[in-house]
Amino acid sequence: MSVDLALQGGGSHGAFTWGVLDALLEDGRLQFDGVSGTSAGAMNAAVLASGWAKGGAAGARQALAGFWHAVGGAGGCWAPQAPGMSSAALPAWVFNRDQWPGFALWESWLKLWSPAQLNPFKLDPLRELVTAHVDIEAIKQGPIKLFIAATSVRTGQPRIFDASDLSIDALLASACLPQSAQTVVIDGEPFWDGGFSGNPALWPLTYGTSSDDVLLVQINPRVHEGIPQTAAEINDRVNEITFNASLVAELRAIAFVKKLLKHQQIDATHYKNLRLHRIADEAGLAPFDASSKLNTDPRLLQQLFELGRAAAARWLRDDLASVGQRSSMDVEHLFLAPRGS
Repeated sequence: MSVDLALQGGGSHGAFTWGVLDALLEDGRLQFDGVSGTSAGAMNAAVLASGWAKGGAAGARQALAGFWHAVGGAGGCWAPQAPGMSSAALPAWVFNRDQWPGFALWESWLKLWSPAQLNPFKLDPLRELVTAHVDIEAIKQGPIKLFIAATSVRTGQPRIFDASDLSIDALLASACLPQSAQTVVIDGEPFWDGGFSGNPALWPLTYGTSSDDVLLVQINPRVHEGIPQTAAEINDRVNEITFNASLVAELRAIAFVKKLLKHQQIDATHYKNLRLHRIADEAGLAPFDASSKLNTDPRLLQQLFELGRAAAARWLRDDLASVGQRSSMDVEHLFLAPRGS
């Protein structure tokens, strides 16, 4: 069975997607036609496609594990130390940096400076990491079509990089948050994180692959109960809403096209009747707040990986049979509720 993958970004929470992909690859019943990814989703997509091109499903699993172990290989970013404690023994709040003493003061100081001022020598450990784990030429010759989203700083529009122009720079552009990384310039055009305009972009899968099934791996929360009170909480929720907005808009458009196709109001030979699927665990990810997305503690990554594997196992058990037959994601319930409810 063939599906397209749509992988959201979310910093270290991309380890959840690693777990999902690991379980799907281990199961082996799905083939991936195309993958659209943004930010951490772009990294997962590129490592997956690179590993698959060299060694099939087993190669992809090995490549993803190698990448994420390298991400956490130097320990956590400002991580609390708990020697001898396993991943399972640590509660989620330990990894939420905004709950650590002095974090607010430190973050306030950092906001006084731009990435260019803080890093005048342009040190870029992410570039070294991506270069070591992604083989661009192998991806271009491999069977999985890749679509990587970045946002043009000049126009605010999404730019989709595919086999014709994929590069390490394109992957870094997709993950470039301007508050923490220097703007990536490609052919004279400046780019920021793709999440501002497509997280992930679905339309390339509609027009660029033959599969009619799209499996979304979602890591950004749709719903956030309660009213944010602190400045950090407000900023985090604004970012969550912003980084989901483009996805919601695309799903609304897809639902509208499906409705028109159902009532034979448009030419079915010109539009795909997409079957949509979704793997997520909003309850499982809820204890890890937005500040943990910048924490690369390997124990956090392991917890997220295990959550992802469990979520994929549930989807394989309950919804795999829907692939090729019908949508298993209720778009209307999840994303098309009456506005304001």
